[in-house]
Amino acid sequence: MTTIVAFHAHADDPVLLSGGTLARAAADGHRVVVVVATDGMAAEHPTPRWRELEASAAILGVRRVVHLGYADSGHGPELYSDPPGRQRFARADTEEAAHRLASLLHEEKADLLLGYDANGGYGHRDHLKVHEVARRAARLTGTRLLEATVPRDFALRFVRVVRALRIPFPYDAEALDHAGSPASAVTHRFDVRRFAGRKQAALAAHVSDVRGTGRLAAVLRVLVWLPAPLFAVVAGREWYVEVTTAGSARRALQVPARLSRRRR
Repeated sequence: MTTIVAFHAHADDPVLLSGGTLARAAADGHRVVVVVATDGMAAEHPTPRWRELEASAAILGVRRVVHLGYADSGHGPELYSDPPGRQRFARADTEEAAHRLASLLHEEKADLLLGYDANGGYGHRDHLKVHEVARRAARLTGTRLLEATVPRDFALRFVRVVRALRIPFPYDAEALDHAGSPASAVTHRFDVRRFAGRKQAALAAHVSDVRGTGRLAAVLRVLVWLPAPLFAVVAGREWYVEVTTAGSARRALQVPARLSRRRR
C-alpha cells in the first residue's frame, strides 16, 4: 500500500484539482491523506467549510484530513491583516510551513506528495505558496512530488466555453493566459472518468462554495448540475508535472502502477 499526501490551498481545491486521482488511488487500496493550508478553522472551532471538506473527502475515500494552520490570504490587490491567532498563508515563512508539512510526511511515511504547478494554477497567492512549500518539503523529506496542473490550451478552451455560455467568471484575462502549464511540461495524464460520479458528488458536498457568491460559484453550480456523462467529459482527466529533487531521485520511488500514465 502506497501513502499519497495531497497538499492543497483551500477546502474546495482537493476535489477540483485532484479529486479523481484521489478517488482512483483510494479505490486501488492506497492510503490517501489530504492537507489543506488554509480555511476550515476559525481559531480552534470548525467552520462549515471544514465539515464540508471532511464530507467531500469521505466520498473520495480519503483516510485523513489535516489543516496546516494558516488563514486564507484572499485573492485581490490587498492582502488583509492577519486574523486573531493565525497568520495568512501568503505571509507564512516558507521554511516553517515546509517543516510543518515535512513533519506530516514523515508521520505518514508518505511515498508521494501532490502539490501545485509553478503558476499556482491561475496565480492565487495561496496556490503559489503551496507550490513553494511543497517543493521545499519534498526536498526536506525526499518524497516524490507531482504538481497538479491543467494544460494551458485546455484551460483557455474551458474559459472560452464558460464565457460563451455567459456564465459569470470574473477572472483577469491576462492572468488566465498564463494559467496551468504548457502541454509539453505535463508528465502524467490520469484518466479518471470512471470516478467522475464520485468527483461530482464530492464537489456538491462543498455547499458553502457551490451556493455562495464567490468568483467561482457560478461555474461550480453548473458543474454540479451537469448530467453525469457530460461532467465526465469535462472533468474526467487530471494532469501533473513531475518534479525531480535530489532526495526523490535517491529514493527512486514509483508512482502506483495503476495510477501512472506517462506521456509518450
